[in-house]
Amino acid sequence: MKQQLIFTNDVGGALDRLVAELRPSSVYVVADSNTARLVVPRLASASEAVAGAKTVEVAAGDTNKNLESLAALWSFFNTSGATRSSLVINVGGGMVTDMGGFAAATFKRGMRFVNVPTTLLSAVDASVGGKTGINFNGCKNEVGVFAESEAAVISTVFFDTLSREEMLSGYAEMLKHGLLEDRRTFAGLLDYHPEADGDRLLDLLRASVGVKERIVSADLHEHGLRKALNLGHTAGHAFESFAMTVRQLPVPHGYAVAWGMVVELVLSKMLLGFPSDLLHSYAAYVRENYGVFDITCRDYPALLSAMSHDKKNDRSDRINFSLLADAGDVRGDSVVDSETIKAAFDIYCDLMGI
Repeated sequence: MKQQLIFTNDVGGALDRLVAELRPSSVYVVADSNTARLVVPRLASASEAVAGAKTVEVAAGDTNKNLESLAALWSFFNTSGATRSSLVINVGGGMVTDMGGFAAATFKRGMRFVNVPTTLLSAVDASVGGKTGINFNGCKNEVGVFAESEAAVISTVFFDTLSREEMLSGYAEMLKHGLLEDRRTFAGLLDYHPEADGDRLLDLLRASVGVKERIVSADLHEHGLRKALNLGHTAGHAFESFAMTVRQLPVPHGYAVAWGMVVELVLSKMLLGFPSDLLHSYAAYVRENYGVFDITCRDYPALLSAMSHDKKNDRSDRINFSLLADAGDVRGDSVVDSETIKAAFDIYCDLMGI
C-alpha cells in the first residue's frame, strides 16, 4: 500500500509538508457544507496550502454522494484550470473522501489526492485503503474505482464537531476490525465507549487502522484477503439501501454496519459455529448503543434484493458474505442461500427484541 498514514493533531503542518513534497501545480480542497463551515477555516488558519487552495463545496449527506454531485466536482475542476499535476485535498467524512477521491481519480485520467478525515468513521474506514465511488440507482457505492490517496492525515482534533451518533457510527467499523483481529481486541472494544477518553481513542484508532492497513497491503484490489473487511457490509448495505429507498429515512452507515454484523454473526453461528457468547455480547452492545433497525418478514424480499446487487456477488442469484468461525478466523466467499438468510433475519429480530 503506497498510501502514507500520518497520525498527528498538527494537521495543517502535515498538509504543508505534503504539498511541499508533492509540488502540485495547484491545490483544490473538496469539502461538504458542514466541513466547509466548521473545519476548512480552522485548517486554513494552520496551513498555507489550504489557505491558498481553491475550495469546492458539495451538499452534505450520503444521499448527495451521487452522479450529480460528482459532475459538479468535475465541472469545477474543468472550469478552474485543474491539471493532472494538481492535488485535491478531501476534507470531510466518508462521503467526501469517497466522492472526492473518485472525482480526482477519474478527472483527466487521474489527479493525486490527500484525505483529511474529519469523522471517526472516515478516519478508520473510508479514508484508508483506496476505495472510491458514489451511490447509483439506490445502490450503495455502486460505481467507483480503486485509487489510493497519496496520504491520509488522521487525527482526533476535529471530533469535537461530531455528534454522539457520528462517533458511534465510526466505532462500528472499529468493532469490526476488533472481530477480525482476535478475542482480546474485540473484548477491549466492547468495554470502551468512544466518547469516554479521547487520548485512549487515538491509540485505539491507530491500532484499528493498522488492522485495515495490514489487510489492504496484502490485497489492494479485493481478490482474496481484503474481502474480510466486508464483514457486516452485505447485510449492512442492504439495511442502508432499504432505509434510503423504501422508507426514505436514511440511517448512518456505521449504524447499518453494526446491525448488519449482528445478521452476519448469526449466519457465522449457523454455518461456521461462531461462539454464542461473542454473538450475544455483541448483539447486546449494539442493542444498547445503536438501538434497533426494525424489520418484519414482509421486508425480507426487499432486503434480499438489495443484497443481490452487492459488488461481492459474482452472480445475481448468489449472495456472498465474509463470515467468521471465531474472532480472527475469517472465511471469505461464503455463499448463502436466501432461506438461510431469512432464518438469520428471524434470529436477528429475536436478539434485537423486535
